[in-house]
Amino acid sequence: MSKQRLVIIGNGMAPGRMLEHLFDLTDQYEVTIFNAEPRVNYDRIMLSPVLSGEKTFDDIVIHDDAWYADHGITLHRGQKVTYIDRAAKTVTSQGGVTAPYDKLVIATGSSPFIIPVPGKDLPGVLAYRDLDDVDGMLAASDKGGRAVVIGGGLLGLEAAAGLKARGMNVTVIHLMPTLMERQLDPAAGYLLQRELESRGIEVLCEANTKQILGSDKVEGVELADGTVIDASLVVMAVGIRPSTQLAADAGLEVNRGIVTTSTMQTSDADIYSVGECVEVGGMVYGLVAPLYQMARVAAAHLAGPSDSAFKHAETPTKLKVTGCDLYSVGDFAEGPDREDIVLRDANRGTYKRVILQDNKVIGAVLYGEVADGAWYNELLKSGEDIHEMRETLIFGQAYQGGATADPLAALANLPDDAEICGCNGISKGQIMTAIKEQGLTTLAEVRAVTKASASCGTCTGLVEGVMGLALGDEFVLPEAEGMCPCTTHTHADVRRLIKAKELKSIPEAMQELEWSTPEGCAKCRPALNYYLVADWPGEYVDDQQSRFINERVHANIQKDGTYSVVPRMFGGLTTPDELRAIADVADKYDIPTVKVTGGQRIDLLGVKKEDLVPVWKDLNDAGMISGAAYAKGLRTVKTCVGTDWCRFGTQDSTGLGVKLEKILWGSWSPAKLKLAVTGCPRNCAEATCKDIGVICVDSGYQIVYGGAAGLHIQGTTELGTVKTEQEVIETICALTQMYREQGFYLERIYKWADRVGYDHIREVIYDDLEQRQAYYERFVYSQQFSQVDPWAERVAGAEAHEFSPMADIKLEAAE
Repeated sequence: MSKQRLVIIGNGMAPGRMLEHLFDLTDQYEVTIFNAEPRVNYDRIMLSPVLSGEKTFDDIVIHDDAWYADHGITLHRGQKVTYIDRAAKTVTSQGGVTAPYDKLVIATGSSPFIIPVPGKDLPGVLAYRDLDDVDGMLAASDKGGRAVVIGGGLLGLEAAAGLKARGMNVTVIHLMPTLMERQLDPAAGYLLQRELESRGIEVLCEANTKQILGSDKVEGVELADGTVIDASLVVMAVGIRPSTQLAADAGLEVNRGIVTTSTMQTSDADIYSVGECVEVGGMVYGLVAPLYQMARVAAAHLAGPSDSAFKHAETPTKLKVTGCDLYSVGDFAEGPDREDIVLRDANRGTYKRVILQDNKVIGAVLYGEVADGAWYNELLKSGEDIHEMRETLIFGQAYQGGATADPLAALANLPDDAEICGCNGISKGQIMTAIKEQGLTTLAEVRAVTKASASCGTCTGLVEGVMGLALGDEFVLPEAEGMCPCTTHTHADVRRLIKAKELKSIPEAMQELEWSTPEGCAKCRPALNYYLVADWPGEYVDDQQSRFINERVHANIQKDGTYSVVPRMFGGLTTPDELRAIADVADKYDIPTVKVTGGQRIDLLGVKKEDLVPVWKDLNDAGMISGAAYAKGLRTVKTCVGTDWCRFGTQDSTGLGVKLEKILWGSWSPAKLKLAVTGCPRNCAEATCKDIGVICVDSGYQIVYGGAAGLHIQGTTELGTVKTEQEVIETICALTQMYREQGFYLERIYKWADRVGYDHIREVIYDDLEQRQAYYERFVYSQQFSQVDPWAERVAGAEAHEFSPMADIKLEAAE
């Protein structure tokens, strides 16, 4: 019996995988392939490692020349098909090659979208779809200069990282507010942007390209706001479109893609279609996993009658940039009937978010720690009710049996059909079977036989875990680090348990939480003391001996053993009488240095410990209180002169700063708090790098927070804009209280916000008026126990032992 003629238009990953399946099922076809590219089939998803220099083209070849010869395939390289004659059942290429078919498979893939701006056709403007594009980028990188990548999606970021690795300066321009917005939520997008920027890649979000500059080659990019970026290379990675023109010209049904049934059959019974050009079930696909499913289905039906059908499944997204671990699957859009469980670790730069609906996982976003991605995906696909594991769900599968659970047990609990390698659609059962039946003992062998982790490699850890299961290898998951050596509990555990168990003293907390030391240590005692102060105002008595020296003596110790004293000046305002009193104190106690601080205060440096109490008394007598320059609490509220004196001021920034400082002073917080109120967007008070800032504008007051300007530098994030001073005060007090109740000891407000989520904070403090009011009322209540001047208390005799010499030692002459 003569073989049927199978012609394939396209030689990408989908038709290549289809042929592998087809050859396993039947040998009834004589195969001819038309490839528009002048080369064999290769792994397109590994173009990024080729660009970065981590791999060569030979490393990513899927089917070499010998494979085509072994299977008797005729491969026409560099022959783009331009015409399908359905009546004659032939195809013809632009080079004039005609081939007849009995069955035809169209796999024309997709075409890059080129934004229609002036300069788009200049030499030096490239897309990022195939090896020719990579070769063009490599040639450009050899000359150095700056590359501008338009598009902050998956391909754009991989291109940016690769070009940076090749030595170019790189700027990414992205139209949306955060990177990879289709695959990542804003929090994960922010973490990704921060990671890329730490690598020296400039990222400009909410930036719209106006035109590409240059006469006979690319010279730069102009944005819609007038910004001009010099560039010798522009890479457009703003999306793809299914390549459907050939099918449409042949009269096949075409919508967004070439329309097929679930069997991958087009509107012509003898023509099938697979890959990015296809529209099946009303959807088009650009990730490799669904394309490989299409390949299996098409092969099954080409081989003979089959029940095989394409079924939509949420496909995980992974970024192929070394060191950037992210995983996204499912639906993470917000909705009234959905719930979020979020875990952040700002120190480790990790973020996990699981989205629930009706006690079922419908989406997950992981950044930094992605090992549980497959498990969350399995929960999503199975629709399992997670009610019983809700409290531990976010910690991953290894923790469902307790914190000491063996992670191999988590893999063991996955069903055999659980997907391990998303790129190649390889399940746990397939890997286990291959290992046992073929005696595989190395990762290389498993990759060669099953193709698991052979593409992007991000599932390597999971594959190795399955190998450990099959081969009996041990695997130990490190336990979470405790807050100090005295306990295995984390800060989060301790904060939660203090409230849940109503623990109201340090000894009680240590006993109930099973501290391993009798008195704690210098790390845990201050933390416990703060948590108890914040959680039980009016009930817990501050334990001074659990504070560091500066907080015990209410002054900052200097390197020579003397102290600095900073009186409070609300909003940076002072008076001639206060200045005279400060000068008199400096003279009376022979204080060597008087300095103006960056927070608009006056610092008396070089005060002897025995002079602290009398210095405070004299300053108290002049109407001044402690400036708490030593405190894990409010330090200062810096202001500009505002409408009182400035030509540009829009609001009374000084008056508002004074009001804020008067309501906030005395409150303890996880770490120091510095505020600023600036009278206009010129930002003279530097509000945009403070822990909390207010920017006065014509329409009211813009509240920002989470800035830093010390060893770590970052700008603030906007919380929202309010119209009145009272709203500012209530909102900032509520924000401060939320931070006080949730922050970990010594965790600055920006680290807390990274951990719990800027969006969540906005929802609670800005969007939800009831919750804002509740936090505000709790803050006001706690302040009645906090706004006590410690200087005045010490002058009255409190904690007198701190300021008394332990002994009076006099040297006597020896007899």
